[in-house]
Amino acid sequence: MLGSLEVLLLSLVRESLRLIFLLASSKGENKSKTLKMGSTGESTTSVPLQYFAQQQQTFQPPLIANENAFLGDVVSSDKNNPSSPVSAGFYRLEKGTPLVYEYTYDEMKIILEGHFDISDETGQKVRATKGDVFYFPKGAKITFTTDDYGLAFYTGQRKQGAA
Repeated sequence: MLGSLEVLLLSLVRESLRLIFLLASSKGENKSKTLKMGSTGESTTSVPLQYFAQQQQTFQPPLIANENAFLGDVVSSDKNNPSSPVSAGFYRLEKGTPLVYEYTYDEMKIILEGHFDISDETGQKVRATKGDVFYFPKGAKITFTTDDYGLAFYTGQRKQGAA
Protein backbone atom coordinates (compact mmCIF):
# COMPACT_ATOMS: atom_id res chain seq x y z
CA MET A 1 0.00 0.00 0.00
CA LEU A 2 1.41 3.38 -1.00
CA GLY A 3 1.53 6.21 1.51
CA SER A 4 0.43 9.74 0.68
CA LEU A 5 4.01 10.86 -0.03
CA GLU A 6 4.55 8.07 -2.53
CA VAL A 7 1.22 8.79 -4.23
CA LEU A 8 2.17 12.48 -4.54
CA LEU A 9 5.57 11.59 -5.99
CA LEU A 10 4.02 9.21 -8.53
CA SER A 11 1.48 11.86 -9.53
CA LEU A 12 4.21 14.48 -10.00
CA VAL A 13 6.38 12.16 -12.07
CA ARG A 14 3.41 11.10 -14.23
CA GLU A 15 2.34 14.72 -14.83
CA SER A 16 5.95 15.82 -15.45
CA LEU A 17 6.42 13.16 -18.09
CA ARG A 18 3.10 14.07 -19.73
CA LEU A 19 4.00 17.77 -19.89
CA ILE A 20 7.53 17.09 -21.13
CA PHE A 21 6.09 14.83 -23.83
CA LEU A 22 3.65 17.60 -24.82
CA LEU A 23 6.46 20.18 -24.90
CA ALA A 24 8.63 17.93 -27.06
CA SER A 25 5.69 17.16 -29.36
CA SER A 26 4.86 20.83 -29.78
CA LYS A 27 8.45 21.52 -30.83
CA GLY A 28 8.30 18.74 -33.42
CA GLU A 29 10.94 16.72 -31.58
CA ASN A 30 8.81 13.60 -31.18
CA LYS A 31 8.40 12.01 -34.58
CA SER A 32 8.58 8.44 -33.29
CA LYS A 33 6.02 5.87 -34.32
CA THR A 34 6.27 4.09 -30.99
CA LEU A 35 3.41 3.71 -28.55
CA LYS A 36 2.57 6.96 -26.79
CA MET A 37 1.68 7.17 -23.09
CA GLY A 38 -2.01 6.57 -22.53
CA SER A 39 -2.69 5.08 -25.98
CA THR A 40 -3.45 1.50 -26.93
CA GLY A 41 -1.98 -0.65 -29.65
CA GLU A 42 1.32 -2.29 -30.31
CA SER A 43 4.66 -0.63 -29.81
CA THR A 44 7.21 -0.88 -32.60
CA THR A 45 10.18 -0.84 -30.20
CA SER A 46 10.96 -2.23 -26.78
CA VAL A 47 12.86 -0.03 -24.36
CA PRO A 48 13.57 -1.32 -20.84
CA LEU A 49 12.69 0.70 -17.77
CA GLN A 50 15.46 1.71 -15.41
CA TYR A 51 15.17 0.95 -11.70
CA PHE A 52 17.31 2.56 -9.01
CA ALA A 53 16.73 0.58 -5.81
CA GLN A 54 17.08 2.59 -2.58
CA GLN A 55 18.67 5.47 -4.50
CA GLN A 56 17.67 7.97 -1.81
CA GLN A 57 17.40 7.22 1.88
CA THR A 58 18.68 10.33 3.65
CA PHE A 59 17.35 13.05 1.30
CA GLN A 60 20.48 15.11 1.97
CA PRO A 61 21.58 16.37 -1.47
CA PRO A 62 24.93 18.20 -1.83
CA LEU A 63 25.36 21.91 -1.07
CA ILE A 64 24.97 24.03 -4.24
CA ALA A 65 24.72 27.64 -3.04
CA ASN A 66 25.19 29.83 0.00
CA GLU A 67 25.34 27.95 3.31
CA ASN A 68 21.84 26.48 3.12
CA ALA A 69 20.78 25.41 -0.42
CA PHE A 70 21.21 21.75 -1.36
CA LEU A 71 20.36 20.07 -4.68
CA GLY A 72 21.21 16.71 -6.20
CA ASP A 73 20.10 14.91 -9.33
CA VAL A 74 19.16 11.30 -8.64
CA VAL A 75 18.59 10.22 -12.23
CA SER A 76 18.72 11.65 -15.74
CA SER A 77 17.79 10.55 -19.25
CA ASP A 78 20.69 12.47 -20.83
CA LYS A 79 22.54 9.31 -21.89
CA ASN A 80 19.46 7.76 -23.52
CA ASN A 81 18.01 11.01 -24.88
CA PRO A 82 20.77 13.62 -25.22
CA SER A 83 18.72 15.96 -27.43
CA SER A 84 15.91 16.38 -24.86
CA PRO A 85 17.08 15.11 -21.45
CA VAL A 86 15.06 15.07 -18.24
CA SER A 87 16.71 15.08 -14.80
CA ALA A 88 15.08 14.51 -11.41
CA GLY A 89 16.21 14.77 -7.82
CA PHE A 90 15.81 16.52 -4.50
CA TYR A 91 16.12 20.15 -3.42
CA ARG A 92 16.48 21.13 0.22
CA LEU A 93 16.63 24.65 1.62
CA GLU A 94 17.39 25.45 5.25
CA LYS A 95 16.93 28.70 7.15
CA GLY A 96 19.41 31.32 5.99
CA THR A 97 20.26 33.16 2.80
CA PRO A 98 17.45 33.30 0.19
CA LEU A 99 18.22 31.45 -3.05
CA VAL A 100 17.51 33.46 -6.21
CA TYR A 101 17.49 31.21 -9.28
CA GLU A 102 16.80 31.96 -12.94
CA TYR A 103 15.57 28.89 -14.78
CA THR A 104 17.23 28.10 -18.11
CA TYR A 105 14.91 25.09 -18.57
CA ASP A 106 11.38 24.02 -17.59
CA GLU A 107 11.05 22.42 -14.15
CA MET A 108 8.37 21.08 -11.83
CA LYS A 109 8.60 20.63 -8.07
CA ILE A 110 6.45 18.95 -5.45
CA ILE A 111 6.94 19.97 -1.84
CA LEU A 112 7.55 16.88 0.33
CA GLU A 113 8.33 18.31 3.78
CA GLY A 114 8.53 21.63 5.57
CA HIS A 115 7.74 24.75 3.62
CA PHE A 116 9.16 27.32 1.21
CA ASP A 117 8.25 30.94 0.63
CA ILE A 118 8.44 31.24 -3.15
CA SER A 119 8.20 34.47 -5.16
CA ASP A 120 8.83 35.57 -8.72
CA GLU A 121 9.60 38.85 -10.47
CA THR A 122 5.91 39.45 -11.27
CA GLY A 123 5.20 39.89 -7.56
CA GLN A 124 3.49 36.53 -7.09
CA LYS A 125 4.24 35.06 -3.64
CA VAL A 126 3.27 31.64 -2.31
CA ARG A 127 3.78 29.87 1.01
CA ALA A 128 4.46 26.34 -0.29
CA THR A 129 3.72 23.34 1.94
CA LYS A 130 3.63 19.56 1.63
CA GLY A 131 1.74 18.45 -1.48
CA ASP A 132 1.98 21.74 -3.39
CA VAL A 133 3.15 21.39 -7.00
CA PHE A 134 4.91 24.11 -9.01
CA TYR A 135 5.78 24.61 -12.66
CA PHE A 136 8.72 26.97 -13.25
CA PRO A 137 8.95 27.85 -16.96
CA LYS A 138 12.24 28.61 -18.68
CA GLY A 139 13.15 32.24 -18.00
CA ALA A 140 11.40 32.50 -14.61
CA LYS A 141 13.47 34.16 -11.88
CA ILE A 142 12.41 32.64 -8.56
CA THR A 143 13.37 33.44 -4.96
CA PHE A 144 13.20 30.60 -2.43
CA THR A 145 13.28 31.24 1.32
CA THR A 146 12.24 29.39 4.48
CA ASP A 147 12.25 30.14 8.18
CA ASP A 148 12.91 26.47 9.00
CA TYR A 149 13.51 24.05 6.09
CA GLY A 150 11.83 22.65 3.00
CA LEU A 151 12.37 19.49 0.94
CA ALA A 152 11.12 19.10 -2.64
CA PHE A 153 11.34 16.58 -5.48
CA TYR A 154 11.94 18.11 -8.91
CA THR A 155 11.90 17.10 -12.56
CA GLY A 156 13.62 19.40 -15.04
CA GLN A 157 14.16 19.33 -18.79
CA ARG A 158 17.96 19.57 -18.65
CA LYS A 159 21.11 17.46 -18.55
CA GLN A 160 22.25 15.92 -15.30
CA GLY A 161 24.16 18.42 -13.16
CA ALA A 162 23.17 21.41 -15.33
CA ALA A 163 21.14 23.22 -12.65
